[in-house]
Amino acid sequence: MATILIIDDSPAEIFKLTEILTRHNYQVASYGSAEEGLDAIRRDTPDVVLMDVVMPGMNGFQATRQLSRDEETRNIPVVIISMKDQETDRIWGERQGAKAYLTKPVSESQLLNAINQVARH
Repeated sequence: MATILIIDDSPAEIFKLTEILTRHNYQVASYGSAEEGLDAIRRDTPDVVLMDVVMPGMNGFQATRQLSRDEETRNIPVVIISMKDQETDRIWGERQGAKAYLTKPVSESQLLNAINQVARH
């Protein structure tokens, strides 16, 4: 069973994503800040990270950059899920190391397709 780690400061968004993922037999952990999420990623090594961008403290772009530049975490794929829907945001997210960029609200099929595309096999 693959483990997905969600980093998002919205309890409603975490609930929605968790509901979809558990229905498809993923193990899910979630954190409300990038700082907490980064600690958990280093400790638990999930298969995929779903990352919000706009959060208090460290934002998702900064957290993604840290993960992609760290020897221990750079192979963990990050999917950014954000309200920021400009092409420049998507490009910036990919430059920080994200493997996919989705815009909220995310449909179940978009979410599952992105995870399947980036997940390590």
